[in-house]
Amino acid sequence: MRRASAVLERFQHPAQVIVTGFGAAVLLGTALLALPLATTSGQSAGWLAALFTATSAVCVTGLVVVDTETHWSVFGEVVIAALVQIGGLGIMTLATLFTVLVSGRVGLRVRIFAQAETKTVRMVDIRHVVRKVVLFSLACEAVVAVLLTARFAFGYGEPFGRAVYLGVFHAVSSFNNAGFALWSDNLMGFVSDPWICLTIAVAVIVGGLGFPVMFELVRSWRHPGKWSVLTRLTVGITAILLVGGTLVFLATEWHNPRTLGALDDPGKVLAAFFTAVMPRTAGFNSLDIAAMYPSSWLATDLLMFIGGGSAGTAGGIKVTTFGLLAFVIWAEMRGEPEVNIGHRRLPETAQRQAISISLISVALVAVSTYVMLVLTPHTLDQVLFEVVSAFGTTGLSTGITAQTGTAGQVLLVLLMFVGRTGPLTLGSALALKDRTRRYQLPEERVIVG
Repeated sequence: MRRASAVLERFQHPAQVIVTGFGAAVLLGTALLALPLATTSGQSAGWLAALFTATSAVCVTGLVVVDTETHWSVFGEVVIAALVQIGGLGIMTLATLFTVLVSGRVGLRVRIFAQAETKTVRMVDIRHVVRKVVLFSLACEAVVAVLLTARFAFGYGEPFGRAVYLGVFHAVSSFNNAGFALWSDNLMGFVSDPWICLTIAVAVIVGGLGFPVMFELVRSWRHPGKWSVLTRLTVGITAILLVGGTLVFLATEWHNPRTLGALDDPGKVLAAFFTAVMPRTAGFNSLDIAAMYPSSWLATDLLMFIGGGSAGTAGGIKVTTFGLLAFVIWAEMRGEPEVNIGHRRLPETAQRQAISISLISVALVAVSTYVMLVLTPHTLDQVLFEVVSAFGTTGLSTGITAQTGTAGQVLLVLLMFVGRTGPLTLGSALALKDRTRRYQLPEERVIVG
């Protein structure tokens, strides 16, 4: 009875589960990466570098203050990959469970109450969901690892053992939207290689869509009319952002000799598409981010802030939140009393949740940008890019991460942690906090705008 009550209590407070779990993983990763064994020099990386890297890995961000290739030993790289895997699986599992809980499709809360009352311990539905998430993730990573291993071995002459190591590491990093790479220039050496770039891009997209959406697509991809609102929003907005982002980067960087200008036309399209995918939020880059025009930085800021799908490994406010706000605005512009998506009506609670998450996120980014400007000598566009990248758990950078100083790096650590746990925690808390009021106050209109 006590054990069942403890389980019930935990699910009544999902924020505690999320924050405690991710915090424990960060602390464990920090301790392991601080060991002399974790560096190529045989000396401790120091608490700040270890903490920053561990947080970046667990929160599947990819921002770094030391060069991953030259600074960390094989042990350190394995620890980073393991932390990324733990963070990615943890995110997908927790997000999927809370999605199920909120949607009521499995009746998780009712089941837990029933178990506490009947003193049973079986949780078939929960185990079934978690098993599917884990198997789905590992299967996707295995496919990506095989494709990358084959390319590294036969296309670049890597020894088979090294090719397998590179394939597995980058499969884990890409599917979990982490952005860690084992080359100092990330993936810039493969900018014109469609095998590498498209494989990683597809892994990023699939991981960013989220398990509920991918499962529904696999089950009923031939019948879009039967898709849920979540799947329609996620797929539709993702497609729009990918196409729009590709066109924006092609238009702004086409003649930039330090980015797309040095490539042939097919290479430009490939690099622009890859650059549009990464703010989903993976953090790989095949172009020099620091060499891009400020207009491209701003476009990337917007894509990183929006992020990927709910219940996936991507960060940001999520494409579903962005899509809901777009439909709310469209309905308001047309003077419609209700917000409809397809043949479904959007409840007012979902509208308030989307507005709350978006405004809180905007405020957090604005305040953090101001603080970072005070702490560092960098320009507004550089600082904004870094802050949004950390909050959106993207990992892209203009190259100033290691130059932000101790205070700046601590702020980025907090942003990565809040950016990863905050939206999920806040979204779950808002969705599960449903109060009823037995009276209504008199209505009074105010001037808006």
